[in-house]
Amino acid sequence: MALFIFDLDGTLIDSKKDLAQAVNAMRRHLDMEPLADEVVYSYVGNGAPVLVKRAMRAGATEAELKYALDYFLSYYRDHMLDHTRLYEGVQEALDRLRKEGAAMAVLTNKPVRFSEAIVNGLGLGDYFFRVYGGNSFEQKKPHPVGIEKLLEESEEERGRSWMVGDSAVDVKTARNAGIGAVGVTYGFQPETLVEEPPDLMVDDLREMVERVMVGGVN
Repeated sequence: MALFIFDLDGTLIDSKKDLAQAVNAMRRHLDMEPLADEVVYSYVGNGAPVLVKRAMRAGATEAELKYALDYFLSYYRDHMLDHTRLYEGVQEALDRLRKEGAAMAVLTNKPVRFSEAIVNGLGLGDYFFRVYGGNSFEQKKPHPVGIEKLLEESEEERGRSWMVGDSAVDVKTARNAGIGAVGVTYGFQPETLVEEPPDLMVDDLREMVERVMVGGVN
């Protein structure tokens, strides 16, 4: 019927608070002042190593960055579901897509073990035939390797497949793979969608289902 590949943070889940708290726990551990939550949110989207590097002091050595990343991941592992919740409309949209027979997967730059734990912890494990993270392949989004693998595994048509995300990274990933791009306005970096416009922009994933599955957008 169709393949929907979802970004995770900022698309399916609102994980901003837990990510910001993990970053600032790391900074406190390193005797650094905390960052404003909004600043941390702007650093999200390219994987944990990039997030930590952006949140560290300028000129940090590779050894310092590795230590900081290890601490961040350890803290986040224990606290990643403290405040993280599904965005409004996500559950209903996934239910409708499953009812319509769509194939669904997650492709995120978050480490795969955390991604799987969050998906399962929020009760979404049965919706997705695969969850791939930033360390599932040699390249992260916007490289299309993850989409290509999901197309192969699902045996769905490229012309009936969509990447759904909240940032330019997701749109670029869709473009690089030659599939459709859906952007959501409520995520972490919707302003980046101005420079990389998706094929369809929605305020709610339920709207996407109506327009793609029912309205016949292609």
